[in-house]
Amino acid sequence: MNPTQDIVLCTINARYIHASLGLRYLYANMGDLQPQTALREFTLEQRAEDIVELLLQPHIKIIGFGVYIWNVTLTTDVIRLIKVIRPDISIVIGGPEVSYELDDQPISKLVDFTISGAADIRFGELCQDILDGQAKSRQVSSLPIELDALTSPYPHYSDSDIAHRVIYVEASRGCPFKCEFCLSSLDKTAVAFDLPEFLGHMQDLIDRGARQFKFVDRTFNLKAATSKRILEFFLEHIDKGLFLHFELIPDRLPEVLLELLPRFPANSLQFEIGIQSFNAEVQKRISRKQQHDKTCENLVWLRENTEAHIHADLIFGLPGETLSSFGEGFNLLHSLGPQEIQVGVLKRLRGTPIARHTQEFDMRYQTTPPYRILAHKDADFDTMQRMVRFARYWDLIGNSGRFPKGLPILLADNAFERFMTLSDWLFETTTQTHKIALARLFTLLHEHLVHVLCMDAELIEENLLDDYQHNRLKGRPTFKQTAVAAVLTQGPATAGQRQRRHVS
Repeated sequence: MNPTQDIVLCTINARYIHASLGLRYLYANMGDLQPQTALREFTLEQRAEDIVELLLQPHIKIIGFGVYIWNVTLTTDVIRLIKVIRPDISIVIGGPEVSYELDDQPISKLVDFTISGAADIRFGELCQDILDGQAKSRQVSSLPIELDALTSPYPHYSDSDIAHRVIYVEASRGCPFKCEFCLSSLDKTAVAFDLPEFLGHMQDLIDRGARQFKFVDRTFNLKAATSKRILEFFLEHIDKGLFLHFELIPDRLPEVLLELLPRFPANSLQFEIGIQSFNAEVQKRISRKQQHDKTCENLVWLRENTEAHIHADLIFGLPGETLSSFGEGFNLLHSLGPQEIQVGVLKRLRGTPIARHTQEFDMRYQTTPPYRILAHKDADFDTMQRMVRFARYWDLIGNSGRFPKGLPILLADNAFERFMTLSDWLFETTTQTHKIALARLFTLLHEHLVHVLCMDAELIEENLLDDYQHNRLKGRPTFKQTAVAAVLTQGPATAGQRQRRHVS
């Protein structure tokens, strides 16, 4: 850090590939203080002591931390160390994790100032007050922001960011919907940035070499005319190998999008589509408006008419959702054909209205991040644990793309029940949900299909071998070796027949 930079903007990202858009907004809007402000990003893989060592320079006066559900624990450890080593440094925190319910937050007791709400402009103002000795209240609220008043963050993506990281962008802020599990339910509406100016910044990023754009807009397809213009803009540059990620409202695909989306080539579009629940009573209870028939129709249309990769979300643990009703929703979603089904388990984000159901549905949550639900009156702790494992194994097997032939055989005509059976068996057999080597996963899947479900060994081995080769794994798979060894003990005739079928 430059000795003249006595203010540090800092956050801890989940992974290096995630470049913080929020931090760059703060930096862009520091005004006269920008020359003396440094921007530093870390990841969850780093130790608190190492982060502190990299941050602490003799000239530092203020450090601002962006705090989120995924980094609050490590950020707390970092701040605790700073306050022991350099209590003279003013610590400012902001972000969604520290904008609500601060009284029981350990991190809030350690810091000097907390900004609640959008701090794009307020952080710079507070820093000036601190340097002038005029900052008084430890709790600082930001006023509503006019988007046109913001200085753009996009020039502050470095050449290294553009070359190696996903570039996060937003064409609008806010959300008009009121889904109670989401912090966006607290927004009054969605507000768009000036479109020509926004597209000008996108052009600059493309000219600098940016190719991966992830839109953080909660409702990209809310306004058809805006969505159309953005898609048309990127279509003009699609031959440069762009990859675009958008979050779509599932029951809204206006005609203008139906015309444009099929024009995008394979590997250029990804849509995140939040279904969350197909249970109409649960949807109503959590204030989620979703037209069932239109949602299903749109998902089918996207799969049949576009090359877009569909990432659809479901949440287990919503008030009133049973294991049975969730399973029905999972089966329905699976039948609609998205490439990925993200199975999430409900988290009670601080400030979200989902808390109003706590007493009626006996909803019990972790008291520390990520505040995952542990039980409610329709799903006990054991059921929640089964679903946590289901979600993890589904990522390993269902969403990974590693088993294009084996997975359909496993799931057959009841995807949820069949995969839950596998999930329960995998945990009983391995007691692991992480650090399962891919080659071992093949062997486990083979054992489950052949010896637990009693499916045809020849069919299973043939298809799993194709999947094994699809993954470019080297050597003979363990399940193949086991199968050959077994048949060799059955006598010359049988062994010869089996060898002709299976041994290359």
